[in-house]
Amino acid sequence: MTEFPASHQDLLDAEVATLATIGADGYPQLSEVWFLHDDGELKVSLNDSRLKTKNLTARPECNLLILDLQNPYRYLAVKGNARLEPDSDYSFAQKVGAKYGGADLREHDGPADSRVIVTIEPVHVWPVDMRGG
Repeated sequence: MTEFPASHQDLLDAEVATLATIGADGYPQLSEVWFLHDDGELKVSLNDSRLKTKNLTARPECNLLILDLQNPYRYLAVKGNARLEPDSDYSFAQKVGAKYGGADLREHDGPADSRVIVTIEPVHVWPVDMRGG
C-alpha cells in the first residue's frame, strides 16, 4: 500500500486518469482510463485485447497522471510498474463500473475478450501544484 500525500488525496477520486505505457516501437502510448483507488492501491480495469494491455504485458513500466480538472496546474503523477492479474469473473470491473454510474464494462468487450486488473506499484509519486503560494 502506498501513502499518497494528504494535499492530493482528493485526486484519488477523480473521474479519469491518463495511463502512459511504452509501445513496441519504444514510443509512449497515452490513454484516458477509468480507475479506482482500491485498498490503498491505484487500479485500472483493462480489456485484454487493447494495445495498452499488450504494452504493459511486454513492459510493465508505466505512469498514471491524475489531473485536477478544476485546476490543471495541480496533478498527481505516479511512476511505477504494472502488475496484471485476470479478472475473469469481472468482479473488479463491476467495482469500477459502480464508480461510473453502474456502467457495465462488458459492453466494451468483444465475445472473446476478457478483463485484467492492472495495479500500479509506485516507484515514485509526485504531488504537483504549480499555483505556488
